[in-house]
Amino acid sequence: MSDARPELDGLVAVVTGAASGIGLATALELARRGAAVAAVDRDTAGVPEPLHAYQCDVSDGAAVAAAVERIAAELGGIDVLVNNAGIGAQGTVAETDDQEWLRVLDVNVVGIVRMSAAALPHLRRSPAASIVNMCSVAAFVGLPRRAAYSASKGAVLALTRAMAADHVGEGIRVNCVSPGTVNTPWVQRLLASAEDPEAEAARLAARQPTGRLVEPDDVAQAVVYLASPRSGAVTGTSLAVDGGMSGVQLPS
Repeated sequence: MSDARPELDGLVAVVTGAASGIGLATALELARRGAAVAAVDRDTAGVPEPLHAYQCDVSDGAAVAAAVERIAAELGGIDVLVNNAGIGAQGTVAETDDQEWLRVLDVNVVGIVRMSAAALPHLRRSPAASIVNMCSVAAFVGLPRRAAYSASKGAVLALTRAMAADHVGEGIRVNCVSPGTVNTPWVQRLLASAEDPEAEAARLAARQPTGRLVEPDDVAQAVVYLASPRSGAVTGTSLAVDGGMSGVQLPS
């Protein structure tokens, strides 16, 4: 008789930036597949059941340490960490001041470091430990006026590979997902501020060879694959979910 239990039954997953967009889609998919899911965000008002909401800012080291310990105590450990929390930024190097550079790198890169370091003692005790970081197509393809954001995601890619090397001997797999332009609240705010939102939406959609924006659930499916024990032979890898943007050149 086949085992009818969900594939993540008995596992505890932590997802940062989980109140909306990719993070919420990922948290819900993890829960649908049987995991107990801690949804971490600065504002948890939008976190639905059956997710467990934990308020925390990944730029606050003390808050991160406290939240991780509380999650492990209340949910019974940590098996999966999805480092999804991040912020966007627009501008060239000439348009981006030091404060913005530090803000973007602190959240997008050091935020991953803080969460991962706090979770490692619990992950080491798991028989199915996995970390999935949120990277971006911007780590692979030069995008206009995204200097700080692109630099932060390039760092996430390198950090993922370094973490994979550091922790493979401990049985902890570390991978990342690299989305293209995703239909998230941040992108919707960008469109709303454009001179011609409809034309800008068409331009962003056309940037993907598939001709459409990536949806949060597209990314969530990739994250959950990497988080699952079913991808037990995968570590140090970036999985592109970008509509072909980084690897497909259409004829002009």
